[in-house]
Amino acid sequence: MSFLANKTGIVFGVANKRSIAWAIAQAWHQAGARLAFTYQGDRLRENVEELARTFGADAILLPCDVTKDEEINSVFATIKKEFGRLDLLLHSVAFAPKDALEGRFVDTRREAFRIAMDISAFSLVALARAAVPLMTSGGSILAMSYYGAEKVIPHYNVMGVAKAALEAATRYLAYDLGPRKIRVNCLSAGPVNTLAARGVSGFSQMLQHYETHAPLERNVLPAELGATGAFLASDGAAAITGQVIYVDCGYQIMGM
Repeated sequence: MSFLANKTGIVFGVANKRSIAWAIAQAWHQAGARLAFTYQGDRLRENVEELARTFGADAILLPCDVTKDEEINSVFATIKKEFGRLDLLLHSVAFAPKDALEGRFVDTRREAFRIAMDISAFSLVALARAAVPLMTSGGSILAMSYYGAEKVIPHYNVMGVAKAALEAATRYLAYDLGPRKIRVNCLSAGPVNTLAARGVSGFSQMLQHYETHAPLERNVLPAELGATGAFLASDGAAAITGQVIYVDCGYQIMGM
């Protein structure tokens, strides 16, 4: 497939080979896109670098802490120099302190709430703002959400609130950026055994529950999320913006 040939993109949020961001990056690469990757902190650099190098020895790898505007600006200055323009952006960034993903939501600390909202929701706004000047021919911005933004998922807590803010930000960004032919969407995945997901208390039970109750009677596969991510990046999705696309084997439609 080459329906993303001559497209350039940047991927925020790969942690390891199980990351949903990596599944989407693979699909984008296989469809012909040239990609750059960011990593947050030296702890993750080696993993991201190893994966990025599978796309070629000249893969672009950049440090970026999304809470720091100067690092965001540096990333996009490098992208301008290396690519000249940008077509695709994947936001797969989320974090909340561990204690905020246990116990009761009502006990969430103010600082934990601030951190979760800054990293998991506002970062999409900050990255989009920096990307817009490079998306001179339009573009596609894709963020990762989860059903906990819409309904209560025990122990997801402040992250559910942050994902709800992320989905709202997606709609407002889609409105602002539509005249520039920049589309902004969310992909809401069913549970996948990622590094981030394992930080949520009771995650293994969540996997079993989805498999039992989803209409397709199974959990989503990373390759399926990649395929949807590639579609949303393509011209085939040219009229889709401001949407939350559920890729969860149908679980979202169920009432009980």
